[in-house]
Amino acid sequence: MALLGDGGGVGQRLPPGWRAAPPCRRADWVPVTSVLDELQRRGLIAQTTDEEALRAHLAAGPVTYYCGFDPTAPSLHVGHLVQFMVLRALQRAGHRPVVLVGGATGLIGDPRPTAERQLNDRATVAAWVDSIRRQVAPFLDLPAETDGLAAPVYVDNLTWTEPLSAIDLLRDLGKHFRVGRMLAKEAVSARLNSEAGISYTEFSYQILQAHDFLQLFRRHGVTLQTGGSDQWGNLTAGIDLVRRVEGATVHALSTQLVTKSDGQKFGKSEGGTVWLDPALTSPYAFFQFWLNADDADALTWLPQFSELPAEEVAALVAESTERPASRAAQRALAEELTSLVHGPEELRQAEAAGRALFGREDLTTLGAETLGAALREAGSVTVDGATPTLAALLQQTGLVSSLSEARRTVKEGGAYLNNERVTDADAVPGEDAWLPGGWLVLRRGKRSVAGVQRVPAGR
Repeated sequence: MALLGDGGGVGQRLPPGWRAAPPCRRADWVPVTSVLDELQRRGLIAQTTDEEALRAHLAAGPVTYYCGFDPTAPSLHVGHLVQFMVLRALQRAGHRPVVLVGGATGLIGDPRPTAERQLNDRATVAAWVDSIRRQVAPFLDLPAETDGLAAPVYVDNLTWTEPLSAIDLLRDLGKHFRVGRMLAKEAVSARLNSEAGISYTEFSYQILQAHDFLQLFRRHGVTLQTGGSDQWGNLTAGIDLVRRVEGATVHALSTQLVTKSDGQKFGKSEGGTVWLDPALTSPYAFFQFWLNADDADALTWLPQFSELPAEEVAALVAESTERPASRAAQRALAEELTSLVHGPEELRQAEAAGRALFGREDLTTLGAETLGAALREAGSVTVDGATPTLAALLQQTGLVSSLSEARRTVKEGGAYLNNERVTDADAVPGEDAWLPGGWLVLRRGKRSVAGVQRVPAGR
């Protein structure tokens, strides 16, 4: 059982995302010379190597830039959306994105501050590379009718890393790295001072990432790398390697670390990590993650994650500050990002599910998958034999603490089955009460909802 938001109205502020609206036209793009101002306004930039030089570089003409994602799981999560906000802003400004999915670095693992990463086998990592590559595409792939924006290039660093021999790695790359600088990297330093220590495998990770920048500079003319602020040491290692080997000046830009006001890790909900893959986190649960954000978090996250014009973001911030109960910032985030990640139809279903659970829309209009996702997020129980009475179901779902409280709630008119008020606490739901997927929706009062699913006996 959980207290959840109902999603509000449909499509009130659909963003100009690739799937939610037609592709943006030239007049809507961020001017090339102002894209850094746009990113700074949104609170996305943590560091740049040389801001003045980077501004001049971006203004001089289209730049090819890249961001890398290691396949440490079968899906990316909401924390990765920050990088896509930067990638998309630069793309709208006329620059060309290169997306690297690290089939090689994913086999090694970027060192964490606390403990050694578990090494995954080659087949697993290869499957994750394919999965993430497909997941990334909708963020940056362009419809055929889009004029002028550069289509993304997708690469896998296993292409150039796997042929390297140990001798090549040590002679051609290793000689350009100074151990003192490698030891100064924050994650490396933390591990050296811990009981776990650090293996040479993870210690050498920054050499491989720096080599990626060198290879992309040679193969695709990449001159800018973006990444999280925790990657700054790796980003600058790549800049230094390109300078030493090619005598060229390249650039780096890191994003701010996204945090939650209560100190919890961003991207975590009661159910665990909030994934971008709908098979791991349903579109409804994804929608609810943003809708249920703390007021302080929503006001911080809105500029970072929204692609709405600055004046619209400012108006939403003002509305949320003056009238927190409106949850305008949360609703805007939930609508825009659900549409961006899952598409407008899944947004419509997520909003409809929220309204239906709280009696504002017909439950039978929801598909079994959407209804099930919503009720699992709210909290649910299963029954595999004879169906208990409504009083017993109210207790089993946690909507009430006892059978006597269940009967009192029914008597007072505060219990609902499938949005119909319950009048008999000892009644047993009939066959016609079960919704698609074998679900019942129980509600106490206006906002406490839980689900009951019927499963075959012995399952």
